Amino acid sequence: MNICFDTFGCRLNRAESLEEEAKAAAAGHKIVKTHTEADLIVVRGCSVTGRAQHDCESEIKRLKEKYPSKRIWVTGCLPGARALIIKAAASSGTSGGDPVPMRTARAYLKVQDGCNSSCTYCIVPKFRGKSKAVPFDEVMAKARAFVDAGYRELVVTGCNLCQYPDFPALVAALCDISPDCRVRLGSIEPGPFAVKIVDLMKERANLCKFLHLSIQSGSQKVLAAMRRPYEAKDLEQILKYAAEQLPGLCIGCDLIAGFPRESLIDHQLSAALFLRHNITNAHVFPYSERPGTVAAADVFGQIPREVRRERARELAELANRNLERFKRRFVGKEVAVLVETLPADGKIAGWTSEYLWCECRVSSRTTQKPTDRTNGFRRQIVRVAVEGVSGRGLKGRIL
Repeated sequence: MNICFDTFGCRLNRAESLEEEAKAAAAGHKIVKTHTEADLIVVRGCSVTGRAQHDCESEIKRLKEKYPSKRIWVTGCLPGARALIIKAAASSGTSGGDPVPMRTARAYLKVQDGCNSSCTYCIVPKFRGKSKAVPFDEVMAKARAFVDAGYRELVVTGCNLCQYPDFPALVAALCDISPDCRVRLGSIEPGPFAVKIVDLMKERANLCKFLHLSIQSGSQKVLAAMRRPYEAKDLEQILKYAAEQLPGLCIGCDLIAGFPRESLIDHQLSAALFLRHNITNAHVFPYSERPGTVAAADVFGQIPREVRRERARELAELANRNLERFKRRFVGKEVAVLVETLPADGKIAGWTSEYLWCECRVSSRTTQKPTDRTNGFRRQIVRVAVEGVSGRGLKGRIL
């Protein structure tokens, strides 16, 4: 059977889809890229915002109308979604018992699912349930299988990584698997674990220097209304500590603009985070009502949608300015790039440890050699001399 996977949303969704692809391939099915080729279309949905859910449901409706004779299976975080179970062939041959997805340059490693928090704006726990940690030994077996298969970056994913028991210890163990394989973390909440992660980033060369914090707001009043498990003073402490310990660290964040009863001052407190700290990679979302949540029930506290959008735009612009300054700091320096793309026009591209996209020229002076004649440098970490910046990130020459 030909199967096409459509994935919306976060890295956790991405990790789950890749696992499903691997199991389907191991069971003898063919993974195809287009809906036209597919006998089965698997849509892994997202409902983190009202807009995200609307986009998923619109796509599902479009697919059903365009391909009435095809099977369409909905899974992930959507109302009515079902688990997709594909039995893997016994001969998959990987340690840990599960087949390893091979279509990407980076390996997505799911370590946790669900969430024990009760944030007033979030409906995800309704679909994901309570926090469930993947057993330590199982995580390590899967990680070793990825490394043995040739991956050089493990992207650690989960619904709420900080709810994994002793998450810093797990991260340290993953870094110890191989000095030649980088470890990149998904979003984590500001708190004690975040401080320990910064310490690990300073100690471990192969722990990517990218810290993505689920901040949501710079206002203590708004954070309390959201029922977030930290305070505004904690944000300041962590951001200041990170900058002191790792001056070259790239900091990302999630922010919600226009939360119910958010005043102009509250908005300015969020904006001040970008002015005081080098936050560069910001996922800024206008607040989106989720029926069934506490925040959505606050009918008289809702901010006009045009105000939400404008505040989100302002915050995103501040982050973009920081990003442009951050990128320029690397010109004339050397970075390590995990190559994602196949060679084309004498160029390849991939991600730096700091999560900057870097386009690289392969010249006759290049001393590093590709390890695969077919894929070239893909899935290989190469040293690159940065010569300038581009719209997406950096550009340079492989040394």
